[in-house]
Amino acid sequence: MIFRVARHTSNIEKLSHFYSSILGFDALGSFKSHDNYDGVFLGKRNENWHLEFTQSNEASKAVFDDDDILVFYPTSQSEYDQILENLKHHKVPILEPKNPYWITNGICFEDCDHHKII
Repeated sequence: MIFRVARHTSNIEKLSHFYSSILGFDALGSFKSHDNYDGVFLGKRNENWHLEFTQSNEASKAVFDDDDILVFYPTSQSEYDQILENLKHHKVPILEPKNPYWITNGICFEDCDHHKII
């Protein structure tokens, strides 16, 4: 089974840059003007999941709350350390998550759409 999380945005270029430069995701594909939508697929090569961000002439109306979180588990200490370095380099603030579990078991930050990531 392949898993995709799709989300509409008004910031597709900023999101693509964010997920590539902070989490090291690859651009796995993209499309332009498909039924008035542009899109990009981001993730890690050879994995069975990816994120899809779409953009159209219609502004994104998504509203997230503090419990709507994308959670990623780095598979090595070096991958985790690289994410921390990327957050510091790009001056992405570390936030305190609402759920106490994530306070002690992860780091929380937001993308440019204010969607939380652990």
